[in-house]
Amino acid sequence: MLNYPTELKYTKTHEWVKEEDGIFTIGLSDYAQDALGDIVFVNLPEVDDEVTAGETFSDVESVKAVSDVYSPVTGKVVEINEELLDNPAAINEDCYNAWLIKVADVTDTEELLDAEAYEQVCKEEE
Repeated sequence: MLNYPTELKYTKTHEWVKEEDGIFTIGLSDYAQDALGDIVFVNLPEVDDEVTAGETFSDVESVKAVSDVYSPVTGKVVEINEELLDNPAAINEDCYNAWLIKVADVTDTEELLDAEAYEQVCKEEE
């Protein structure tokens, strides 16, 4: 059974978001990693890059396909998860600890869903 922690927010494109003290941490949801299969490569932006809500900031490559990752927020990348560059499979192992980027100076956000609404989106896609 897939897991959707209630303390997180989600996007319809299957990213999760956690906001703490103005820093937005972004990763791939359990639904996304499950649908992708074994992730073998992650392409991340650089620190200080700008990301825009609704636009791609990354892509992940799995044994099935290459998939774009969309930013749920507009802002500046302040940290990337370097561990994923060497171990992209960490996303499959624990997607909610294997975050992709942290963003600050956020000026805009996509429509963010709570866990219940996001779970409904996932059910509709199945």
